[in-house]
Amino acid sequence: MDDEPLSRWAERRDARVGQLRAVPLVTGDGPRASHLNPDAPRAIQRWNGHLWEPHGFAENLAEARRVLFPETEAAALTPETTPRLGPGTGRHRRPSSSS
Repeated sequence: MDDEPLSRWAERRDARVGQLRAVPLVTGDGPRASHLNPDAPRAIQRWNGHLWEPHGFAENLAEARRVLFPETEAAALTPETTPRLGPGTGRHRRPSSSS
């Protein structure tokens, strides 16, 4: 059997310590996928190396994403930083107005 060394497994486990996840709070065996219940409240959980422990609460999917991914909100593209497409003949490009 080709098992990995325990030290490599421990490094992989420790790299996840502090990771956050959002779990939808839905009743029964209903769908748990975030895109199916965007307005459902979320429990924010934090990985401590052994189990997921309660960390916080979010009102809905949008708020949970702001908690989980704060750096993406800061790096959002603004109209000034959005790249402009140059002239081209791609299938989905508008024909130039000079034609």
